[in-house]
Amino acid sequence: MSPVLFQPRPRSEAPFEAAGDVLRVISDPRTPVFVTVHASGRRRYGYWQPYDSATNRGGCYVALPTPVCDRLHSEGRIMLGDPLVDPAKTTYRVWPTRTPATPIRIPVTPMHAAAQTLAA
Repeated sequence: MSPVLFQPRPRSEAPFEAAGDVLRVISDPRTPVFVTVHASGRRRYGYWQPYDSATNRGGCYVALPTPVCDRLHSEGRIMLGDPLVDPAKTTYRVWPTRTPATPIRIPVTPMHAAAQTLAA
């Protein structure tokens, strides 16, 4: 029996700390992110990283962690655009959701209660 050099981790155990980095990529308007849903049900989130001659990197597709993206989608933090249907797969554009600011609730004292407090 050969020694095991590494113990693979199931995809479902991906750390959710990466959510901030994933949201940063999805929120960047210069980086369109897509999810491809294959006929088998497998999903793959990713984007095209253009070539950067200064760092000699890029010019390739970059995959985002599927469990993190699925969790962001289930929590309503990202949404999918219109589908582009192909016989073997469906592709959606991934967008960040705009979370409305939570309204500040200020307790309002009725006028007659305020007048009674001042009179006392």
